[in-house]
Amino acid sequence: MSIFALQSLAGGFLDEDMVHFNKNFDDWCIQFDSYEDAMDILQTLEDEETIDIVEITPLTYPKYFFNSLQGIIHATRQIDDKIICVVEPHMGANFKIAICDLNTKKVRLTKTSYKTIPSIENAFSSFGDF
Repeated sequence: MSIFALQSLAGGFLDEDMVHFNKNFDDWCIQFDSYEDAMDILQTLEDEETIDIVEITPLTYPKYFFNSLQGIIHATRQIDDKIICVVEPHMGANFKIAICDLNTKKVRLTKTSYKTIPSIENAFSSFGDF
């Protein structure tokens, strides 16, 4: 499950107006189902050498694939059909682990809160019990 987008080498994703680049990948960015479709559009743009085709996956952009995932995502990893994320629900809040199911698109936050990134690292790296 992946999509493709056009990204400026300076950063940002091509917006629907085909002129501007958004810092974050969101609903306004142009997206393609295949690399070939993205290449067809890229070849029609000016300065195509400054634009790259990138693959967007649930592991690299989990917020795009899981709409109910809220907050700042600090780390992600995949275990089977789940994307596990370290999430700060809002600025300054305690960290949580989010379990995002690729099949159902549901997001579940663990009950345990962690005050710092070092305190959550061990739980995140050894996470495997669902």
